[in-house]
Amino acid sequence: MGIATKWYRKSLLTVAGIPVVEKLSMRYGRKLAGKFIAGDTLAEALEEAEALNRLGIMVTLDHLGEGIKQLSEAAAYKEQYLKLLDGIAERKVDANVSLKPTQMGLALNQDACLSNIRDVVKQARHHRNFVRIDMEDTPHTQATIDIVRRLHKEGLANVGTVLQAYLFRTEQDAADMIRENVNLRLVKGAYKESDSVAYQQMSEVRGQLKKLAKLHLDEGVYTAIASHDDQIIDWVKQYARDNGIDKSRFEFQMLYGLRSNKQAQLAKEGYRIRCYVPYGVMWYPYYTRRLAEKPANLMLVLRNMFR
Repeated sequence: MGIATKWYRKSLLTVAGIPVVEKLSMRYGRKLAGKFIAGDTLAEALEEAEALNRLGIMVTLDHLGEGIKQLSEAAAYKEQYLKLLDGIAERKVDANVSLKPTQMGLALNQDACLSNIRDVVKQARHHRNFVRIDMEDTPHTQATIDIVRRLHKEGLANVGTVLQAYLFRTEQDAADMIRENVNLRLVKGAYKESDSVAYQQMSEVRGQLKKLAKLHLDEGVYTAIASHDDQIIDWVKQYARDNGIDKSRFEFQMLYGLRSNKQAQLAKEGYRIRCYVPYGVMWYPYYTRRLAEKPANLMLVLRNMFR
């Protein structure tokens, strides 16, 4: 990324982490966050998912929450995900679910986190559905991968995770998890990471994401490429055409509230496209990462505010 964008991202994430800023934003900023958040309740989220389905767009539903303080919070989030999976099944929505491992207690007790996630994955298997374990910042990378591998060894293959292209370690992780047939979402990476563990230049990150996508497509592993970047999207489409890779072997993923017209266009072109739809009252950390991705997202929110 350019120097200006890098400075913007670092500055915004730093400011957003100040307690008084978070407190004021939580109190007064919910309306502005509505651009990126489907609603506070499960019912609202399912309604948005159904609307997207009518456009030919699949959905990943995420009940927001991370960085909990007590395991009782993790147990409550687990129950919310069990209800979410039941709701998807009852309304026959074309959707799977994403969750964050710290939301399930990873930073407090890894065994408890594994147990909570296992219960969600089993419920998803009961409904013939799938669970994506989101990847958070680097202190949790290895533990997240370990949980996915453990569940696969237990016979729960309906769970996958996310690999972030900007991390130096990701290329090896991808090769390892392809051999283990783990379903992966490939992303650039949205957390503030140091240059000791992550690429900092956008040209390098793009190159790594293309390399990861190529590795998956060449191996015939179903691939989810999560990006709003036309350079990435167009490259994947061209590579698939040039190599006779059917559209059913991969999907594009984008975020709720961003590039909605592009999502609909890809669906009309016959590509598999999935929208990541977050909901819930614990929206602040997710919202600040969306704003930090690029200045254009902040400008979008400011325009809505002044309207």
